[in-house]
Amino acid sequence: MGLPRISRVFGAINIGSFRISAMILGQSESGELIVLGSGHRASQGVRRGYIVDMAAATYAIRDVVERAEKAAGTGIASVWVGCSGAGLTSQVSQVEVPIGGRRIEEEDIQHLLVAARDTIEPDGKMVLHAQPAQYTLDGAHGAAEPVGLHAERLGVDIHVMLADGAPIKNLRDAVESAHLSVEAVVSAPIACAEACLSPEERELGTALVEIGAELTNVSIFENGMLRALHAIPIGSGDITDALASDFGIRRFQAERLKCVAGSAIASPADHREMVPLVQQAEGAPDVDRISRAELVSVVTGQVSRLTDEVNRIFKAHDFGGAKGGQVVLTGGGAELAGIAEYVQGALGRPVRIGKPLHMRGLPDAHATPGFTTLAGLCLYAAHDPVDIMSIPDTAQTTIKYSGLGLVKRVLAASKEYF
Repeated sequence: MGLPRISRVFGAINIGSFRISAMILGQSESGELIVLGSGHRASQGVRRGYIVDMAAATYAIRDVVERAEKAAGTGIASVWVGCSGAGLTSQVSQVEVPIGGRRIEEEDIQHLLVAARDTIEPDGKMVLHAQPAQYTLDGAHGAAEPVGLHAERLGVDIHVMLADGAPIKNLRDAVESAHLSVEAVVSAPIACAEACLSPEERELGTALVEIGAELTNVSIFENGMLRALHAIPIGSGDITDALASDFGIRRFQAERLKCVAGSAIASPADHREMVPLVQQAEGAPDVDRISRAELVSVVTGQVSRLTDEVNRIFKAHDFGGAKGGQVVLTGGGAELAGIAEYVQGALGRPVRIGKPLHMRGLPDAHATPGFTTLAGLCLYAAHDPVDIMSIPDTAQTTIKYSGLGLVKRVLAASKEYF
């Protein structure tokens, strides 16, 4: 069956330290989201989420976009860009305005969001996005759509994502130098949550742990919004480096050893099973071998460092015991064999692996934890959430009429329409 008519097209790029990936998403006239094309390649010019070589990063971005365009059979001129570094921080701003018991109108929401925007204190950082997470009526949370309801006070919780300005400008420059315009820079935790967390998980309380090559972002969601965000300078690349150092092999060989034979879970047979350090062609001379137990020991040593840091963050935010929810692991590091079981034992929380939601046309190779952020960027672009930073200041003033003023208003309206 052929593709339906595509009414809108979105492009997304996720710029990581290990790989750079791109995806082109189409939206049909009926609203169905279809992956038209995608591609990825080894990263260049990026370290721990920061651009460190502009020319190399620009080349890699242009190359991966051309691969996605070739697969999709169409070109793109603008993209949504994922950001996992740049000193990301998160805060929640709460604002409340008096309504006086009357029915809430659309203009009241507009004024509330403008008032909320004026309360944001970036503390020298750049505001990536500021979005209404939930509304309150007379202090009670949970009003998804307050228009048409009555209240004495109308409030809103605004989730604000901040980042260091210079790294974001470098990210934009690298993309624009590849002859693309930037629709928005979106934080990786927000994009990941869009792709692999359900609304119920975000409401009940879930920790999203995105394990990249050189950086791990820990995000805690509660009551439908991101409550806390921390970056840990440890990633799956540290496992690779430890293997290369301990066994005296090259980094690319250590990466293959980790992916093919590595595991975070030990078994009784590990001491007897021998693993070749370097993959050899068939018929080649025998190479050095190590026991799987030695390999697992190095892997778990690095994973333990990571879980210690994650546990410290959970304790700081009281995300544990009866108050804690489940943990969702995603990112390329979540593809390590046995990591969910190890983390569950180390943190004492239920753990699952987060993958992109099913979308028509999504290749199997990209339906993995390592591409969750990329898929989430496309979903974020398609859903186009409200950002109060883009609301104009031209909101009309809402006037409350009462007494004689109300009578005059009714008479004036009668003369105008009758």
